Amino acid sequence: MRLALYSSALLPLLAPLALPLLACTTTPDPDPNPFTTTGVGDDESDDNGDELGTEGEGEGEDESGDTGGTCGDGVVDPGEECDLGSGNGEADQCTPECTLAECGDGFVYAEFEECDDANSDDTDGCVSGCKLATCGDGFVNEGVEDCDDANDIEDDGCNSMCLPGTCGDGVIQAGEQCDDGNADNTDECPACQLAFCGDGYTEAEVEECDDGNDSNTDGCLPTFCTLATCGDGYINEGIEDCDDANEIDEDECTTECSNAVCGDGFTQEGIEECDDGNDNDDDGCTNDCLALADAQCFEPYLEFTTSDRNITNINGAVVCDQNLNGEWAGPNWYRFTGPAGTQMPEIAPPSYSCGTHASGWLNGAHPTFADGVVNRQVCFHWSANTCNWNANVNVVACPGFYLYELPNTPACSLRYCGETP
Repeated sequence: MRLALYSSALLPLLAPLALPLLACTTTPDPDPNPFTTTGVGDDESDDNGDELGTEGEGEGEDESGDTGGTCGDGVVDPGEECDLGSGNGEADQCTPECTLAECGDGFVYAEFEECDDANSDDTDGCVSGCKLATCGDGFVNEGVEDCDDANDIEDDGCNSMCLPGTCGDGVIQAGEQCDDGNADNTDECPACQLAFCGDGYTEAEVEECDDGNDSNTDGCLPTFCTLATCGDGYINEGIEDCDDANEIDEDECTTECSNAVCGDGFTQEGIEECDDGNDNDDDGCTNDCLALADAQCFEPYLEFTTSDRNITNINGAVVCDQNLNGEWAGPNWYRFTGPAGTQMPEIAPPSYSCGTHASGWLNGAHPTFADGVVNRQVCFHWSANTCNWNANVNVVACPGFYLYELPNTPACSLRYCGETP
């Protein structure tokens, strides 16, 4: 299609060429065929009366009707749209091919066209309208642009730089919940989605782990994205045998999350009579966890566990085993364990030991399994008298420990002391 702009611009240039033609029509030429200079016909003769014959049809025109003009001679010949002679040019109104300049002819018309690659391909560097391809023209320039939607909207999938919206560009695109402009997947916006437990990304300072699944049996618990531990109530496959979420060693699952077995050192209630954690059959507890000791060993008892009851505690706070306080719950069977020691001393400790004034000790040897329950005397060392007060107690040897049936002390401040021999 010819551009009207180009044609209207060309009219002033064609006007001078038209004037001689117009002049020829205003004054009749006496010769009805001014372009024929020789050859007047088969039946005509010259001034001498000689017939010229049929040869020669005029020197100004050949058999094809071509006047002999050429593009660039300044004359608009048949088949030419224009001819400005030396004014023809690739950047001018009349091209070197004597055609009117138009978009798509392969010639860049100065001041009217930015480019002209003579094709209709809008994916190269020259698009429709003979404009140079630019970001925002609506055409995707292959190899240069990834997209081009002819707008400056940043969050519609194609931004103002003709790049598709991507996670991490700082602009929330369709399908994104957030975009903080970084590639850090440990913050609140991993992979351009709001962080949550179970997304597969461990949020720093919030989650201990995040394996992106709902399994309670692997190393990461899905409820709060915490690391699996013994005692959490979930069996970590390949790591734990059991997990009953308690700190009881005497049930079917120990505090180490292993199944209770004879020999683990924990007496399983209702299953084992004893469990001393060794292979010695002569220590009161057989290798089958059968007790050889007195039945009293398997009855309920209380425990002394605090370090202030140990004889290594000198000049500490003063306590008396006559009033209900701390671990003293009145007359009962007691066992020394943990920081308190494992048994009562058989030699008088100094006064002011084990958190009292007069320190209690066992005046006699501890019994054996064969002795069963025996009666012994507990003395209380005060001043220079190692047995200033005394009390009768019962003692029994049990697998790995002793039990003492203790009364209230005869005075205050007196206390039953423990040691670890």
